[in-house]
Amino acid sequence: MAFQPFKTVLFGFAFSPSLKANVYEAMRLAHFLNAQLIFVHVGEQTAEKEAQFEALLNECPVRPKTIKTYWKVGDPVTTLADACREYQVDLLLLGALKRENVFKYYLGSIARKLTRKAPCSVLLMLNPSIERHPCKHIVVNGFDSPQTQETVEAAFYMGQALQSEKITLVEEISESRVAVSVSDDRTLRKATLRKEKIDREEKIRVTDIVKKIPKPKKEGLKWETQSIFGRRGYSIGHYARVVRADLLVMNAQEEPRFYHRFFPKDLEHILAELPTDVLIIQSHQHA
Repeated sequence: MAFQPFKTVLFGFAFSPSLKANVYEAMRLAHFLNAQLIFVHVGEQTAEKEAQFEALLNECPVRPKTIKTYWKVGDPVTTLADACREYQVDLLLLGALKRENVFKYYLGSIARKLTRKAPCSVLLMLNPSIERHPCKHIVVNGFDSPQTQETVEAAFYMGQALQSEKITLVEEISESRVAVSVSDDRTLRKATLRKEKIDREEKIRVTDIVKKIPKPKKEGLKWETQSIFGRRGYSIGHYARVVRADLLVMNAQEEPRFYHRFFPKDLEHILAELPTDVLIIQSHQHA
């Protein structure tokens, strides 16, 4: 199924020290995506809080076409997941937490549960800022899965919306596919040739995914493929960190006949230590 643009974006906000940066980031993103923005606060609604939040919205130099704010009570995970369904949300924004004294990020318990339970795509934001940081390089998985076409289309959609420069499609290849035990020069050459053959096959497969995307949806974007031999989830996360990608786009889950659900095996490596902002695409065939 073709990727559907994000028309409604939701951000669950808390009155934390990072509130201003979170609000500005959400406002900017909704503006670039030409989407309506819904803010939800799970907690007590007071006149003071309302005034503080309204002042932040008015200060922000960028505004999406429509902004709505809702105040709710209840369990944060259940309330926000239900709000995504109630307001037909396409993209849920979640903030990551920074480990003390080190430049490493992870998901808190609420965000981690919402990543699993959200009925829509999820964007995990590492370091929201008041000033805009350009999204120059997007890395997207090229897994051999029915959902990947939609995920790659989403990466190009985000690339155009955020005026990115480059998209890299990464295919992680298990070492078990080489199926050659290296013990001498002959077996080493055999393994090398096998790897080169698999690499060529994967490049053709991933290139075909991009060819299916209409030309207007690829305009202004450079793209390339990159094959990596290693563990799924871990390898692409490591690659995104090494090349300093600004956004990593991933499938939300696999079809039942493809291994098992994306949680916890593949995405767990990435969620344990986020390499960059991560966009998890919920396929419309699963929504």
